[in-house]
Amino acid sequence: MWQRTPDLRVETAVAAERLVERVGFCWTLTDARRPGPSLYVAVCGRRDAFMPRNVQKDPESSLAWYIKDEVMERGRVYYAKLVRGRSTFIARRLVPHFNALGGVPRRRESEVLSRDARAVLRVLRREWEMGTADLRQESGVTDRGRFTRAIDELQRAMKVIPAQVFYEPFTYIWTLADARFSEEMAMKVKRDVALREVARAYLVGAGMVTRGELSRVTGLSRRDAGLGHHELVKEGFAERLDVGVYRLARFQ
Repeated sequence: MWQRTPDLRVETAVAAERLVERVGFCWTLTDARRPGPSLYVAVCGRRDAFMPRNVQKDPESSLAWYIKDEVMERGRVYYAKLVRGRSTFIARRLVPHFNALGGVPRRRESEVLSRDARAVLRVLRREWEMGTADLRQESGVTDRGRFTRAIDELQRAMKVIPAQVFYEPFTYIWTLADARFSEEMAMKVKRDVALREVARAYLVGAGMVTRGELSRVTGLSRRDAGLGHHELVKEGFAERLDVGVYRLARFQ
C-alpha cells in the first residue's frame, strides 16, 4: 500500500500522484525513521530507506525532490507544510477533512492568525499569486524570519500553498489554497467524520496502529485520534486489540 518494495518503486510524478490518491496523505521527504507513508521511501522502494547527509549527490534523494516539485506544480494533489510543519501531500478527497480539523474559517482569521500572517494573506487575496520576494515587500513583512513564520502559519491553517518553485534564483510562487482546490475547500465536513476518515486512510495502509501512532503521524491529539478509531470500530471497519491499538477487521 505504501509502495516500499522494489517492484512498486515510484519514478514519476504521475506515479507519485497515484500513491497519494491511494494512501490519502503522505510525507514528502521523510525516511524509515518516521512512521507513515513517504514519497522518498516509495522512490527508494525499500522499507529501510534512510536519507543521506549529502542529498544533492544522492540519486534517490534528488529524484524524490524533483518529483515533489513536479507534483506541486501539477496541482492534482494538495501540497503544503501542513502536518507537524512537514511537507505533506493530501489526496483531493481528504482535503475537506484536513481543512475541518486544522483549517481556520475566514470569520476567525482575525482572532487566530497573527498580524504578519494576515498581512501576507491580504496581499495574496488581492494579487492571487506572487513570488516570495515580492510578497515580502508588498505585505510589509520584510524580515525573512518573520515572513517564513507567517507563511508556515498560513500553510498550517490551509490558507496558502506553494504553486511553483524556481531555483535560479531560488523562489517559491505562492497562491491561495482556494485557488487550486476551491470545491474541496468549500465542502463542509463534520469533525467526527473528518477524524474517522483520516483514521481510516492511515489504518488501510498500516493494517494496524499502535498506541499514539496516529497522533504522532497527523498531529492530532490522542483523544481525537482515539475518537476516529472508535468510529471505525463502531462500523465494523476496525477492531480494538488493546488500549490505543487497532487493526483492520479484515485481518482477523
